Amino acid sequence: MYAPELRHSRWRKSSYSGQGGNCLEAGGGTVGIIPIRDSKAPDGPTLLVPTDAWGDFIRNVKDERFG
Repeated sequence: MYAPELRHSRWRKSSYSGQGGNCLEAGGGTVGIIPIRDSKAPDGPTLLVPTDAWGDFIRNVKDERFG
């Protein structure tokens, strides 16, 4: 897998995350992947998730398929 340039990603966190600081951010602006990072460590490691897998994950969360 290639290492995409992420400094220009549009990072966003869920409106449900509040002000607690324990949040994940999803990046946008990259083709074919969704970068995920810890909001407390924006310069830390980034998880790269294929776009279709991220879509499946979001659909499953919305359908309450997790415990």
